[in-house]
Amino acid sequence: MEITIHRPGELTSALRGSWHRAMDESPEYANPFLAPEFALAVGRRRGGVRVAVLREGGEPVGFLPYERGLLGTGRAVGLGLSDCQALVHRPGVTWDTGELLRACGLSIFEFDHLVQEQRPFAPHVTGTFASPVIDVKPGDGGYPQWLRGAYPGLAKTTLKKERRLGRDVGEVRFAFDERDPRLLRTLMRWKSAQYRRTGRMDRFARPWIVDLVDHLFHVREEHFTGVLSVLYAGDRPVAAHFGPRSSTVLAAWFTAYDPELPAYSPGLMMHLRTAEAAARHGVTLVDLGRGDKEYKDWLKTRELRVGEGFAARPHPVAVAHRMWRRPVRGLRNTVLAHPRLREPADQLLRTAGRLRTRGGAAAATAPGA
Repeated sequence: MEITIHRPGELTSALRGSWHRAMDESPEYANPFLAPEFALAVGRRRGGVRVAVLREGGEPVGFLPYERGLLGTGRAVGLGLSDCQALVHRPGVTWDTGELLRACGLSIFEFDHLVQEQRPFAPHVTGTFASPVIDVKPGDGGYPQWLRGAYPGLAKTTLKKERRLGRDVGEVRFAFDERDPRLLRTLMRWKSAQYRRTGRMDRFARPWIVDLVDHLFHVREEHFTGVLSVLYAGDRPVAAHFGPRSSTVLAAWFTAYDPELPAYSPGLMMHLRTAEAAARHGVTLVDLGRGDKEYKDWLKTRELRVGEGFAARPHPVAVAHRMWRRPVRGLRNTVLAHPRLREPADQLLRTAGRLRTRGGAAAATAPGA
């Protein structure tokens, strides 16, 4: 096995084509987060992004995008944003993890959404987690017929709320692939407010993430297209979702709604409308991403498994990094896995978020502000 290391911008069209073929030949690698377009976009904004190209007989057969940090620490490209990670390879290809890390100049490689089929990484997985998905197919009629057939338990309540939204605000309509960038800014503003309101880290407070999402919105390729979907009531946007899609997989990424309209459940309407429309546009799988959320339990048809862990070589830096990162991950996973811990923690975050929001509002209205 020959392994060469490249900056994302150094990948030729032939190498990107080989990467795309590897995605097409294995359904588990069809996720848009595994496409070279995602690695290229992150690489333009984070200087440590590299791609390891594995060759057999001179032919490229595998691709591992990663981010290299200080002292040889490494992480999956877009860790914290990407909902799917893997060494994308042709069927039957395997590798030696120690040899791969040496070639990459890494002492340790951290991941948190690793595709389960990555057997050479299996000894380094510290935990596996459910990643709910929706298997979708086009309905024989319109959206109401599809909803009644796919989700009979949700259909009556959801359609009733949509009719009420139509009467109270305006006629409900849906755009699967909205191209107005102003609506993307609306979504980011809603999502940023939601992060703050619920005490979470505001991803859109980071300029490089805003810039990344804005760039991906404009990517229109077969294996990666940024899709902005918007639910309207009249001319008013009430919910939106942005996520990447490949030829067959749509990744649910950022969903938010108008905070003035929670009584209508616009977020759930958004997910249902998106799934139905995605099927009509050739998508066969909607990946909801790792995490326990009530709406995911309602919508999923099955679950994939993703792994988190640390692939490492014997090295002091690897030991130190794992000692620092593993307890943090372990504590978070323990809280998320137990409702008796998760619910009080979630409530605490929401309380902190409300206090910060009120504090910010008070500061903004104070004399001299």
